[in-house]
Amino acid sequence: TDVCSVPVSEIITVEEADVNGKHYTSGKWQKMEKPHAFTVHCVKRARRHRWKRAQVTFWCTEEQLCNLWLQTLRELLEELTCRPKHLLVFINPFGGKGQGKRIYEKKVAPLFALASINTEVIVTERANHAKESLYEMNIDKYDGIVCVGGDGTFSEVLHGLIGRTQQNAGVDQNHPRAALVPSPLRIGIIPAGSTDCVCYSTVGTNDAETSALHIVIGDSLSMDVSAVHHNSTLLRYSVSLLGYGFYGDIIKDSEKKRWMGLVRYDFSGLKTFLSHHYYEGMVSFLPAQHTVGSPRDRKPCRAGCFVCRQSKQQLEEEQKKSLYGLENTEEVEEWKVVCGKFLAINATNMSCACPRSPRGLSPAAHLGDGSSDLILIRKCSRFNFLRFLVRHTNQYDQFDFTFVEVYRVKKFQFTSKHLEDEDSDLREGSKKRFGQLCRDHPACCCTASNSSWNCDGEVLSNSAIEVRVHCQLVRLFARGIEENPKQASH
Repeated sequence: TDVCSVPVSEIITVEEADVNGKHYTSGKWQKMEKPHAFTVHCVKRARRHRWKRAQVTFWCTEEQLCNLWLQTLRELLEELTCRPKHLLVFINPFGGKGQGKRIYEKKVAPLFALASINTEVIVTERANHAKESLYEMNIDKYDGIVCVGGDGTFSEVLHGLIGRTQQNAGVDQNHPRAALVPSPLRIGIIPAGSTDCVCYSTVGTNDAETSALHIVIGDSLSMDVSAVHHNSTLLRYSVSLLGYGFYGDIIKDSEKKRWMGLVRYDFSGLKTFLSHHYYEGMVSFLPAQHTVGSPRDRKPCRAGCFVCRQSKQQLEEEQKKSLYGLENTEEVEEWKVVCGKFLAINATNMSCACPRSPRGLSPAAHLGDGSSDLILIRKCSRFNFLRFLVRHTNQYDQFDFTFVEVYRVKKFQFTSKHLEDEDSDLREGSKKRFGQLCRDHPACCCTASNSSWNCDGEVLSNSAIEVRVHCQLVRLFARGIEENPKQASH
């Protein structure tokens, strides 16, 4: 029962230990002749997917034996080429509760130093500072990029890294059908924001030490990215949530109330729920027939996910057939169209789990299967919509409602029934179809003209969008959520 096994891949470092001439054995301290020792720093599993740093010191009387252990372990660690040696770190000092810098200095920097990782730290001073820096700097000398902040900071780094990679490869990001080039650099996330949805969905916790340890041991996890276009112009990239209607209205309203702090999300959420707006439009989508799972199969994405691995292989087979002219998959497959009145339209590339919603918006969504789960919530009563929202906090099937539809897609488009504001020549005709009362009193429980899209916490004002999922476009310093993590007892 006292035996503990640690894989070499989870050893952080090995170092000679300070020896004071004493050794604890047989229940009491004993004097040793010419003692020698080395300390192994490694990963220890804790509760709720958390990792902690553990250390064990080994003692022996023979110096040659001690040196042999040190040399052997260090040689094994040197063979682990997946581990980063030089990292670029962006710290957002304003995100969440403004604790980013303190979290990094206290919990992360000591682990990086222990693992002999060199870092270049940039404390961001304004919005898009990280994104602009990635376009301007020479990033070839780094093994990865670490962002200390919330989902907004991660999104900045993501946009900067993808954009820089496409620029170097000569790929036009504005072309909706462009084949984007993956970046060789991995992104590490140290959670220090308000929600940290991406970190929670990829590691299983929003603990900074856990994330730092995943970076140190060089874990790698490939993740899908959705490109959002409007009229052949790239608007943004999305990795977690694209939400129109309910979640779009929440983020738009909360942006006006930043002075309230984090409580603004609760206030805007309650206000949006009471307003109960629905929006008319048409959703057309291309089903993801290459995937081996479904949104309701109750098979969540886990470390070493079979669904992600198999789905990627199936997608690559489709692309090869299309490349060699055997068949054009998009022409063979039929787009499906759904029209109606919707309270919310959500597309998730991951479960979107967070402490408030432990299973997320789509519990069976997968990180790297080349698809997005499209969730359509049709117009219903406030009571039924509340029942749907409550399902996000418990273990019940949140899609088991007559007014909820869910599809696994690789592309989709949305067009509002109401015309975009830019189409001024046609807008006047549209106005005649809707009463003056609704325009003057938008809080009434009726159809509103247009909502906004919530794209990973940022507002997109264009309601008509075209979305394409790019399979495993980026890699993170993560492993995925482990199945039944072992409880560390020693």
